[in-house]
Amino acid sequence: MFWVLLLLLAWAVAGTACTRLCLAAVRAAAVDADDAGTGHDLTLYEAAFLSGGPARVADLTLVSMARQHRLLLAHTGWATVVDPRGRDAIERSVIGAIGPEGQSRIGPVRASAAATDAVRDLAVRLVDAGLAVPDGSTTTVASGVRQVRAAALVVLGLGATALLTPGAEMPQGLVALWFALTLSCLAIARVEVHPYSRWASPAGQRLLGTLARHSGSGDDRTYLTSVAVRGIRAVGEPDLRAAFAHREQYEWRR
Repeated sequence: MFWVLLLLLAWAVAGTACTRLCLAAVRAAAVDADDAGTGHDLTLYEAAFLSGGPARVADLTLVSMARQHRLLLAHTGWATVVDPRGRDAIERSVIGAIGPEGQSRIGPVRASAAATDAVRDLAVRLVDAGLAVPDGSTTTVASGVRQVRAAALVVLGLGATALLTPGAEMPQGLVALWFALTLSCLAIARVEVHPYSRWASPAGQRLLGTLARHSGSGDDRTYLTSVAVRGIRAVGEPDLRAAFAHREQYEWRR
């Protein structure tokens, strides 16, 4: 009867994960008032943060300044300041991250700029407006989904242990069925939860969808909107993409 103990443990793990996910979804629905974000026109920085967090804001700023020829982003992965006068706090943060010599590798610049007060202030404003998920929250839908995924791995491991344990009175097919049913409960809980975002609240996700539908075509703002929402993969210039490829190598080394 050892397999029964393993099954009970699997039920406990699955039940806990499903409960936390459901509670997180209920809390998210309660916080998501119908009028949250009403009348709020997202800036490019706000769209970048809601789509990809602080690092996306830094990427957008680098691309925007490069297109205006105020920064030179070389295909070798170096950023060089051309115009040292930032037009807003976030641009000044990027220039400050490059340093007094006016040149630095893109990876460290991106990491430093993403951690500046200007980006943190942007995050606070979005959280206060109900458009962003509070940083460090342990009750978000995203964390609940991660717990469900982890629980599924635990249930699989317990099921495999039960099947490999000799001396089980129950046929192995029935043992496998019980664990499969437990996994199906986790799968149902995951499917029933609405799409989630690490950064944007449900209200923020709705505004991002509106931004994508109402953006124009063929102008610079549309291009930067695509970068804000989709990230560097929206960049079409080969040299610029090569410059940010060095950024990814820096992240792996960290």
